[in-house]
Amino acid sequence: METTFDSDKRKLFSIASHGSIFLSQLVFSAGIPFALLFLSDDPVVKENAKEALNFHFNMWLYSVLLIIPAALIIGLPLVALLGLVQVIMPIFAILSSVSDPDNAYRYPFIFRPL
Repeated sequence: METTFDSDKRKLFSIASHGSIFLSQLVFSAGIPFALLFLSDDPVVKENAKEALNFHFNMWLYSVLLIIPAALIIGLPLVALLGLVQVIMPIFAILSSVSDPDNAYRYPFIFRPL
């Protein structure tokens, strides 16, 4: 028996997962996809939540790695690029979740520990 999931609910939860990066750089912003990962029974929402968590972890890692070069003025363009990536990629993920709610969005060029 195939289970069907509410498309609107799927879109909303996927958008919440990817859009949580805009809340803050703190651990709190990762709480939304983390909660959705464990509370939702929809496989697409779970996949989007995992991908959003992986994106959070990658942005934190890159931010930590760029602190020293940024302090030495060498990494300022890299910090600016990271800031752009942190804004643009979730927007693409949100648009993808709205236009194709049946498939999870995969961020390019990130490590996926989850």
